[in-house]
Amino acid sequence: MTNNTIESILNSESPCLMTEILTALKAGVALGQVDLYKFNFRNIDLRAANLSQVNLAEADLSGAVLIGANLSAADLRGANLRGADLTGANLQGAYLNRSDLQQANLSEANLAGAKLQVARYDIQTKWPQDYNYKASGAIGPHAILNAAYLNTANLRDADLQACNLRGAYLSGADLRGANLQGAALSGADLSKAYLTGAFLRDVRLNGTDLRMADLRAADLSGVALEHLHSIAGADFTLVQGLSEANRAILRSRPYSELDVWNPYTRRTTRESLD
Repeated sequence: MTNNTIESILNSESPCLMTEILTALKAGVALGQVDLYKFNFRNIDLRAANLSQVNLAEADLSGAVLIGANLSAADLRGANLRGADLTGANLQGAYLNRSDLQQANLSEANLAGAKLQVARYDIQTKWPQDYNYKASGAIGPHAILNAAYLNTANLRDADLQACNLRGAYLSGADLRGANLQGAALSGADLSKAYLTGAFLRDVRLNGTDLRMADLRAADLSGVALEHLHSIAGADFTLVQGLSEANRAILRSRPYSELDVWNPYTRRTTRESLD
């Protein structure tokens, strides 16, 4: 079966499209630069498949078995690899930017030259031994993301425990429900960030910019709030765990910050603190 045959299969309207593609893969056919954008391979057994250079951007590979698969230089940007088994897979030079690697097994995988910027992982993700995933640009517990550009990033419900986000650019980022316990955010730009219901226990917010940030119902137990850049328009309605000392620090900010109207939540910062 040749690449031309694969292309003709993809361009057809065959009701057995998946079966024909899987047959080709199991026959060891190299698909080359075939376009499988947003293709659904959920829970499919693709062990040892040759997917080198294939466009799998935003494909659903959740729960897929990719043991020993060749994904070198594959485009997996935005792909869903949650729970996928990539044990021993060749991901050399693969593009995994913004992919979901939560609960994925990457044990013994070859990640040399792979691009993982803003890929999501969690405590259940298994990495190759000695691979420095914390400094790979991926986002998850203990990640080293100081000064990272994450403006408007979708980090909703992300596990960011103990992350180094000092000086990170998070303006407009969606951090609703995110777990940021123990994270270092000193000097970070959180202006216009959505932090509704976020878990910010023991977070260092010293020197951060919270202008227009939505902190409604966030857990601020044990946070450090000294030398904030600005809280103009920030909304603290129903925040949890905010100590009286920290509330006093916020209320002592100048009126030029406290009386700023937040057009999204429709209240001033002062009103949200009362």
